[in-house]
Amino acid sequence: MARNENMASMNETPSRSITIPEQSSKEKLFENIKEAEERLAQPQSQSSKPKIQRVPDMLRDHRKFEKYYEPRAVAIGPFHHNKARCQLAEKFKPALAAKFIKESGRQAEDLHKVIEDNISTLKDCYNEEATRSYTDEVLTDLLFLDGCSTLQFIYSFMHHELASFKIKRDQVAFAKQDLFLLENQLPYQVLELLMQKSDKQADLKTVIDDFVRETADKRTRPLGGTSINMEEPPAHLLELLRTEMLGPPDRHKKKKHKDRRQSFRNIQELKAAGIHLKPSKRSTLRDISFTSLGFVGFLSLPPISVNDSMGPKFLNLVAYEMCPDFQNDFGVTSYICFLDSLIDHADDVKQLRKAGVLRNFLGSDEEVAKLFNEIGTDLVPNSETYLSVYGQLEVHCKTKWKTKLTVWMAQFYHDHFRSPWAIMALLGALAVLGLTGIQTWYTIHPPSTA
Repeated sequence: MARNENMASMNETPSRSITIPEQSSKEKLFENIKEAEERLAQPQSQSSKPKIQRVPDMLRDHRKFEKYYEPRAVAIGPFHHNKARCQLAEKFKPALAAKFIKESGRQAEDLHKVIEDNISTLKDCYNEEATRSYTDEVLTDLLFLDGCSTLQFIYSFMHHELASFKIKRDQVAFAKQDLFLLENQLPYQVLELLMQKSDKQADLKTVIDDFVRETADKRTRPLGGTSINMEEPPAHLLELLRTEMLGPPDRHKKKKHKDRRQSFRNIQELKAAGIHLKPSKRSTLRDISFTSLGFVGFLSLPPISVNDSMGPKFLNLVAYEMCPDFQNDFGVTSYICFLDSLIDHADDVKQLRKAGVLRNFLGSDEEVAKLFNEIGTDLVPNSETYLSVYGQLEVHCKTKWKTKLTVWMAQFYHDHFRSPWAIMALLGALAVLGLTGIQTWYTIHPPSTA
């Protein structure tokens, strides 16, 4: 009996449950705070690149611009793969890839393997959401095909050879825009790996830089010039475009201005204060400056072309700058906000056109003004970017003792010094006035004949 009782006791033991006290909500809160503190204390890698990810929701809330973030012709990468409207482009990808492989001097297996061997690193270039539904094998195939076809598309576009693939002009135009959408990016490392295996590596790198430079509307720099200057390889083509458009950062210490309240509202008010517009010598977005010459001032702005591609280009650059893991100076966002502060009406756009700062391929000046007013909505610029320029403009506009003189002299300058003929007419009028005065003097006071 005792043995049976002991056996029964042993059999009962496993059925007993040990109660572990649950972690309280307060303890979870404190644990999360501690983990966050430890993450912040970890040194950040200077070479880390932001992930390729979705456009931030706060930008997608603007329904008018949602179309600017979606590819219209070609889907590149995992986010929009198999998108219905991009199926036509899928038919061209194999032909483009075949051409690239043939001219690379390598076998398809060799190029595929270099992507396969680096798939873990390449996968890490994307936000987890982008690759969650893809196996490594499928993702390798996707990046291989998109990488080869993208490189060949760029090369053929710059050499005017896309007609041989029977790709229509409208498809080419839309595809060119699609290559610079945030959600449509390939890791630049994919392009590098494929270029390094190609016999045309140097040529491919040159045409990429030229392709980006042309997209950036660099009218003042010839194609085939120096490479785009970057301290380290870009994350993707969109970052390369941003670097080219912004130019090198201004490392000179800017003079601080205490009063940053903006008293002027648009270009018309600057014009009334004797401020004239002129194109800056370079076409980088950071190249904005102001020079005051007493009664007149000159605001230099980088030349810009406004066409159908401007909206998608600038809005995707803004979206990239707003990515939470991208530490940057909001250079493009600040430029758009600065230009938006100058443009209220069609007359402001007209003044930019007359000064040679803006070329309007969009339509009416009203459309351009509306576009800038819309894309500048709810953007948060870097207050330090154009601090010096804002300060100088304010000093010029708000100097009370010369306000009336400035307006009068500016109008005088505008009316009488627009052309050599106007200057000659003014000098002639002054000469006639002077001779008339002398004649009047001698008529009233004839010389003595003693």
